[in-house]
Amino acid sequence: MENTATQKSPAVYRNNKKKSRLNRLNIVDYIILFFLTLFGLLIIYPFYNTILVSLVPQVDYVRSPFMLIPKRITFESYEFVLSTQLLMRSMLTSAEITLVGTIYNMILTTLMAYAFTKPLPGRNFFRFLLVFTMYFGGGLIPYYLLIRNLGLIDSFWVLVLPSVISVPYMLIISNYFSSLPAELVESASIDGANEMTILFRIILPLSLPILATFTLYYAVERWNEWWHGMLFIKDVKKWPLQNTLRKIIQDANFVSNQAMTGETRPPTYAEGVKMACVVVTMFPIMALYPFLQRYFLTGLTLGAVKG
Repeated sequence: MENTATQKSPAVYRNNKKKSRLNRLNIVDYIILFFLTLFGLLIIYPFYNTILVSLVPQVDYVRSPFMLIPKRITFESYEFVLSTQLLMRSMLTSAEITLVGTIYNMILTTLMAYAFTKPLPGRNFFRFLLVFTMYFGGGLIPYYLLIRNLGLIDSFWVLVLPSVISVPYMLIISNYFSSLPAELVESASIDGANEMTILFRIILPLSLPILATFTLYYAVERWNEWWHGMLFIKDVKKWPLQNTLRKIIQDANFVSNQAMTGETRPPTYAEGVKMACVVVTMFPIMALYPFLQRYFLTGLTLGAVKG
């Protein structure tokens, strides 16, 4: 009997501990918990509704645009989207843009951020010039002429090279580098380490959370690239994913408008195609997020430690 009581004691202790925690919650805690739960549902439901609209037939969507449980499920919208010949090529193009562009962005952003932590001549002046570009630009026509003179029209590199550095990202990373203990850099310098060794052997390993955070930000921006594709890419075979999805949605709207005039029967409906395009677009980034999640929350506020 004593052994049985001893074996059950850890479980009993955990249950008592949970009950004691619940007993410590007061009415204010329950009110806060209620509103946080409600807020969470308000955030989650649009994503859930997007997936439902992409899966239900048009008749069900017209009857109940805001549904919780679908009565019928169909994959016609996804078949319409995925049957486009250009889609897989565009997804591959966007994947290449995301991979190459994110590496390109992070290398240059990190190097510039580290340079601004050093007492270089004219550092404040060059920092001012960078901040100036956040508020003022040369305009679209000079920008187009520059891209044309560089020979980047209708080239893959026009989707990668122009978007070099995000100034806010660079400043936050630079502020974080400055907040690291100066003794680490000084001791490495005394041991004979040069600047590149200090950066890659000391600074970067200590900055993984903030670097992972902005890697994800850059990857999302690169995956959603469409502006340069619309302006500078003439060959549809070189379009990134977002431009191809825009064309698919336009085709779906055109088919639906024809159906309304009785000219043809649509294979699907435009709203379902739009939502299917949203799911196709956000799925790769959502698949990437879990791998960076452990760094993401930590890195959100690290760069604000020191101004």
